[in-house]
Order: sequence, then C-alpha cells, then structure tokens
Amino acid sequence: MRSDWILDVLTDLKTFARANNMPILAEQLDDSAIVAMAEIAAMKDVKNAQRQDGDEAGGTHFGGAGKS
Repeated sequence: MRSDWILDVLTDLKTFARANNMPILAEQLDDSAIVAMAEIAAMKDVKNAQRQDGDEAGGTHFGGAGKS
C-alpha cells in the first residue's frame, strides 16, 4: 500500500492553514511532513531489506541485475 498520500493531505492542510492566517499550525504541518517522509522512507527500507533477505534465502538473487 502506498503511504505517500499522507504527504498530499499534509500539504492541503498546510495550504489551508496559511490561507486562514494560522502560521503556527502551518509550521507544525511542515514538521509533520518531515516526520512522515522519514517514516515512509524507513518503511520502504524495511520492506526492501525483507525482500532481499527472502531472495537470498530462496536462492533467487542474481546479484542485483536489473535493479535500480
């Protein structure tokens, strides 16, 4: 499941906060977006590591050919 949608929601909320004279909330939403990006990246790292562990355990790893 994609988790990037949460960044779009936070951006929409930040836009609303700025348009409605809520600068402190907008700043907090910036901080929340940074936290969300870090957690999304960490989840992707864990999934990639699990996938690589599974490939190596099953003998299907071909040295990363074709992977970016």
